[in-house]
Amino acid sequence: MRQRFSPDYYINGILTGDRLILSRAITLVESSRPDDQALAQQVLEGVLPHTGGSVRVGITGVPGVGKSTFIEAFGTYLTNVGHRLAVLAVDPSSQRSGGSLLGDKTRMETLSTNPNAYIRPSPASGALGGVAHRTRETMLLCEAAGFDVILVETVGVGQSETVVHGMVDFFLLLMLAGAGDELQGMKRGIMELADALCITKADGDNVANADRARVEYQNALHLFPPTDTGWFPPVLTGSALTGMGVADVWQTIQEHQTLTAQNGHRTQRRQQQQLSWFKGLLQQRLSQNFYARPGIADRLTALEEQIKNGTMLPSQAVDTLFTAIVP
Repeated sequence: MRQRFSPDYYINGILTGDRLILSRAITLVESSRPDDQALAQQVLEGVLPHTGGSVRVGITGVPGVGKSTFIEAFGTYLTNVGHRLAVLAVDPSSQRSGGSLLGDKTRMETLSTNPNAYIRPSPASGALGGVAHRTRETMLLCEAAGFDVILVETVGVGQSETVVHGMVDFFLLLMLAGAGDELQGMKRGIMELADALCITKADGDNVANADRARVEYQNALHLFPPTDTGWFPPVLTGSALTGMGVADVWQTIQEHQTLTAQNGHRTQRRQQQQLSWFKGLLQQRLSQNFYARPGIADRLTALEEQIKNGTMLPSQAVDTLFTAIVP
């Protein structure tokens, strides 16, 4: 039988920076067992006053851009200048692929053994909303444990970029140069989310390509409507191999944080993220309760057959269902 610990065991351990207890608390958060979830909520409530003090940075990029290598170089730089770093992931595709951050953790050999860095793979399975919910709570636990920079990496592709953008203060988009039709290969929507772009692998023979891509992306960003934050996303170049540009990325993040803290947009962004989190959880709970109602599965099956056969409109089926179950 698994040993059970008290909420105070977790709370005190996290606040003193005990990594083993932090990892156990994150495992609680990721568990789907009702007793684990109840305990996790007690722990989160206990550490809540000690959260919110980090800079939360989301990192995404096209396949092959070298996210792991960049994070290792960037994370090593941050710890060298005195920061404590946690690296988390949002990976909605891990149930199919087995997840890639475990592999990333072995590739981040320097960072994974760094006493001022903590790398946590994402949950092994689950829907995007569930993974995002657990990542938000994991972020709070890491903040309470004293990590002042949180990197949230998107491991999956597609919708996960939007989810990560909705939980960070700064969203960094890593891009490749010299791959041909760079502007065509990136969805406009993802570029619009970015607070900065960084062209990676700007070293050796690729320096000229990176500089050319930087100009192209900068020109493309000027075509987007301006945001109301007073910030215009810059395009940087960098190399994890040589370390060139890594410090510039952090300086850019700091400048963004200073500006948005002064004009109130940082606080506003976090408040909006909290409300979005609340609404997402509420929708999730309502959906679970709805589908758990007795007899609902049979009713749904019967209605779906009528919809497929064309004997009932979807809107009519919804009305029929709610009329039958909602008092």
